[in-house]
Amino acid sequence: MQEVIVHTGTYRNMPVTDKVFKMTKEYKDGASGPYITVCGKEHSDMPDRNVRINVKGTSCFSLMTNGEVEAPEKTETDTQIIERLRERFQVLEDMTYASCDGVVRGMVVTGPPGVGKSYGVEKVMNEAEMMNKMGGGTTGTGRKYGMEKGAASAIGLYKLLYEYANEGSVLVLDDCDSVLYDETSLNLLKAALDSSPKRFLSWRSESRVLHSEGIPDKFEFKGSIIFITNLKFEKTRGKIKDHLDAIMSRCHYLDLTLDTMHEKWLRCKQIVTDGMLNEYKFSETEQSDLLDYIHTNRNKLREMSLRMVLKIADLKKMNGEKWKRYVEMTCMRRNS
Repeated sequence: MQEVIVHTGTYRNMPVTDKVFKMTKEYKDGASGPYITVCGKEHSDMPDRNVRINVKGTSCFSLMTNGEVEAPEKTETDTQIIERLRERFQVLEDMTYASCDGVVRGMVVTGPPGVGKSYGVEKVMNEAEMMNKMGGGTTGTGRKYGMEKGAASAIGLYKLLYEYANEGSVLVLDDCDSVLYDETSLNLLKAALDSSPKRFLSWRSESRVLHSEGIPDKFEFKGSIIFITNLKFEKTRGKIKDHLDAIMSRCHYLDLTLDTMHEKWLRCKQIVTDGMLNEYKFSETEQSDLLDYIHTNRNKLREMSLRMVLKIADLKKMNGEKWKRYVEMTCMRRNS
């Protein structure tokens, strides 16, 4: 049964906003206005039966496939989409260079998992680290470039910010969303990203850990921060929204605009075409066969990502005859 997300609508004069339903009948423009018919069973505020959701038009809802919004009727060609994505990833690299130069103090990068958000940043950081060492910067300026992944406590974040406090240093927080749900961590981030000429961070609680490691309870932060996340800040709600709005106001915010299955597929195709699978030494026919297979089965795969492409390439390299069967068993959803 087709899933649909209702962005704005009403049911018996009650607002319906961003709710997902099973659609039982297609959109109709009835005598009392446009509506869609959905099953209200999975919502406690709806009856356990088919109900009509009144909408103002087709822009008020979106069809979904495997939990993702389907691409709307094309307004861009595939070539235009690829160029749009290529430009945004180039902007990501350019702004990472600017972070290494201290021009950009803070940047938030958002996009779905497995599309290369971290790759471009890490490539630039490695280049900057190499140039820094060649120029004697490691001892001369104390610059550091590093990527930290996973969860971090508030005091752990304070220690990281101290470690990357020198001018020209860049701290990349990759998939560290836990800090966004801790008020102390959020306040530290806001202080580190502040637009004032001097940014001071302090830890006023008694801490043996800081004392034993020689970390002061107050220091000036002169570095830059890049936050890589799957979370779209502008779409959050509740208490966290105000905090994330405050971070967005202090940062450059780059949305890589990979919101549909089709866009993710084109991104994967682009990177493969640019040489991602060169080390596998596939022939042109073999690579084309792999891409065609992924495209045909895109809605069955557990995810559409560069990581998934590499997994499938590994299986094809392992066994050129049985690889499709291996993909079905290890990379696809059950009962798909």
